[in-house]
Amino acid sequence: MQKTPEPVLERVRLVKSNELKELSLVGDKLSIIPPEIFELEQLEALNLSYTQLESIPESISRLKNLRVLDISGNQIKTLPSSITQIKNLNLLWLSGNPWESLPEWDWIAGLRNLTHLGLGSCNLSEIPGFINRLRNLKALNIVNNQITFIPDFLYDLNKLETLVLVGNRIKEISPRVLQLKNLKEIFLSENPLETPPPEVLKRGTEAIKRYFLQLKAEGEDHLYEAKLLVVGEGGAGKTSLAKKIENPHYRLKEEEDSTQGIEVIRWSFPMQDGREFRVNIWDFGGQEIYHATHQFFLTKRSLYVLVADTRKEDTNFYYWLNIVEMLSGGSPLLIVKNEKQNRRREINDRQLRGQFENLKETLATNLEDNRGLDRILAEVKHYLTGLPHVGSPLPRTWVKVREALEKDARNYIGLQEYFDTCERNGFKGSQNKLQLSGYLHDLGVCLHFQEDPLLRKTIILKPRWGTDAVYKVLDNNRVVGNLGKFDREDLADIWRADEYAEMHDELLRLMINFKLCYQIPNSELYIAPQLLTENQPHYEWDEAGNVLLRYTYEFMPKGILTQFIVAMHRMIAGEGQGLVWRSGVIVEDGPTRAEVIEYYGRREIRIRVVGRRRKELMTVVSYELDKIHASYNRLRYSKLIPCNCAKCGSSQEPHFYPAEVLRQFIDDAEEHIQCQKSYRMVAVRGLLDDVTAGARADGWRAAESGNVGLTPREQVFVSYSHEDKEWLDRLQTMLAPLKRGGKLSVWADTDSRAGDRWREEIRRALASAKVAVLLVSPGFLASEFIAEYELPPLLHAAEAEGLKVIWVAVSDCLYADTAVADYQAANDPKRPLDSLGGAELNSALVRVCEQIKEAAGL
Repeated sequence: MQKTPEPVLERVRLVKSNELKELSLVGDKLSIIPPEIFELEQLEALNLSYTQLESIPESISRLKNLRVLDISGNQIKTLPSSITQIKNLNLLWLSGNPWESLPEWDWIAGLRNLTHLGLGSCNLSEIPGFINRLRNLKALNIVNNQITFIPDFLYDLNKLETLVLVGNRIKEISPRVLQLKNLKEIFLSENPLETPPPEVLKRGTEAIKRYFLQLKAEGEDHLYEAKLLVVGEGGAGKTSLAKKIENPHYRLKEEEDSTQGIEVIRWSFPMQDGREFRVNIWDFGGQEIYHATHQFFLTKRSLYVLVADTRKEDTNFYYWLNIVEMLSGGSPLLIVKNEKQNRRREINDRQLRGQFENLKETLATNLEDNRGLDRILAEVKHYLTGLPHVGSPLPRTWVKVREALEKDARNYIGLQEYFDTCERNGFKGSQNKLQLSGYLHDLGVCLHFQEDPLLRKTIILKPRWGTDAVYKVLDNNRVVGNLGKFDREDLADIWRADEYAEMHDELLRLMINFKLCYQIPNSELYIAPQLLTENQPHYEWDEAGNVLLRYTYEFMPKGILTQFIVAMHRMIAGEGQGLVWRSGVIVEDGPTRAEVIEYYGRREIRIRVVGRRRKELMTVVSYELDKIHASYNRLRYSKLIPCNCAKCGSSQEPHFYPAEVLRQFIDDAEEHIQCQKSYRMVAVRGLLDDVTAGARADGWRAAESGNVGLTPREQVFVSYSHEDKEWLDRLQTMLAPLKRGGKLSVWADTDSRAGDRWREEIRRALASAKVAVLLVSPGFLASEFIAEYELPPLLHAAEAEGLKVIWVAVSDCLYADTAVADYQAANDPKRPLDSLGGAELNSALVRVCEQIKEAAGL
């Protein structure tokens, strides 16, 4: 029999000596469960996740009082039926094991008190039928399987509160979801869902319920409308094709004016059933200045046409096909060869199809005599009418309001006017009205930025009006001559037309929302980074003791660096923030500086940081870049970590390791890797720790689904009183599987070294945090340190930067008299954690962790 490792035995002894009722061996290397554990007959919670277990013995049934069992992330193939003798088992986590015949385990229904069940990554093609008999189930997690539909019996689990189906193949949710009266959250991302529409699904459970309630109350109608986006190089003939699609008899001009920004053309055609199909044709300007803005206008669930001028042979097919694939969510694309003067050109259609699945047809035309135009029109109509969302059932009021807004000739209306239009067409609740405006925004019909306090007050009915105003600034000769610098006087001149008279503030905010400009701090000046000088300014740089990092890309979309400049603009260095140019920027935090330079021709971004707090600044820089990367679909990139051996440590050109390779070494328990310059062996964990503050190896994770890059880490900031460290440790233990998986990291002041400047340390931690968790107790509320140093920046970040705040009631206290009461409690304050015990406590902690996951968007 395998000998139990001494550290494990020590923990078992501790459990016995202190008469505790829970044991966590997360991450310990065990191929079998140590027999000593089965002596703990009072044990109520056992966490054996990610321990390399290969089997569960029949003797598990000896743990009669067990309420929580987590065996996820192991190599277990079967589960003994004796487990049903554990009558009080509430939570059973089976995710991430290579189970055999799991759907046939009907005996598992004997666990009648089961409330939480995890079956993620179990290679399931359907939801097992035995779940139908688990009538007390409150939470079901079946992520990352191959489920194609939700069986009717699932809608009969009337106690179900949380349903997680992320990463499956589900296309439709039934209106029967309304039968789940206790359902609070349903997670459905990464499914090819068509009903309800994705624009509804992404707004959460309540939006889904409202959608089905409206369908039930009003009956359904259908919207036959879509976007056609015409892209390509400047002068390729995009505008000519757009106008020929609208009207085949359109007479071409000798020199068609180049589109400035975006032109939107309304077109319609009759379908076979006589219904009218409406199309919004978006004709994009092809000039370089507009490329960085594609990500804000290239929308999903649309049809794309790439126009190539066969005379010039200047179309960068690789760029356009990549950028459309990346931003369109798999929308179909047609290539149209514009054979001016009948000059023909062959392209390697088969090779392009093999690389880009969304490329459907390659067509040719001469727009002068309409050769090939009939086929183009036929294919355009075919693919438009075949888009997944077309004809989806919608509440009748949605279609009525959409038609009313289309008939409104104004460029924009106020929010109250929009509400009045909804009222006249049968809407009642304000949430339903906002849900519709969000749907129309996502569909590209109108623009309504609900998250922005200023733009929320206006519905832009004509997107072209808004985009025209934005591009007028970028195309203005004075702004171009000033290298992107402008002020409100410039805007007053640029937007002097009556149509913009009352909307200067809103249009400026629109540009900021699109990341097209930023304001220089403590100044009335704004900068459009796309127009910055291309010349790198002179500055001194100390090359000693630099921390280095590089990003390399299979395909590099334009605009990553300009977005980064906007995100980091408050930290730009130099007199008057002068150390910034079109392809680079120097940012600083006190005496620490980071140089970030984009080498577009090499598809690379290089970063080097110098100064006493270089790791902390590198953390902020890489976090912002990773956020930008995450905004692109299927962006393939690698994060390269520099070698720290004696030869490389002081070099500006060290050997670099792909971070996903280092992660694989850690997963395979390989502690060292060889430098390819010095041939020395170096510590893998040390390489990762050297790059960013607190970047332990478990914080890095190679992205899934073929992405060779890294997913950005989502940090949880925990504020607590040191009197409550026990509760911090319990929370850390419960979050361990997420931390080990690299999905999030947790920061608390235990991570800070002695002598750190607290204000700066907290600010840096908050800069990387998506969620703040407050462990509230009398000690927490009495702490002057928390009141003075932690809560003010935390609550400010919640108001100004969207940080999500969750608080946990640890002990009874006077929280109602503080600012804490303004935020969401993760547990019932009337039943704080220290009033609970055993399985009830573990269930409460699980619920806290579920809310943290939800807030972090996991």
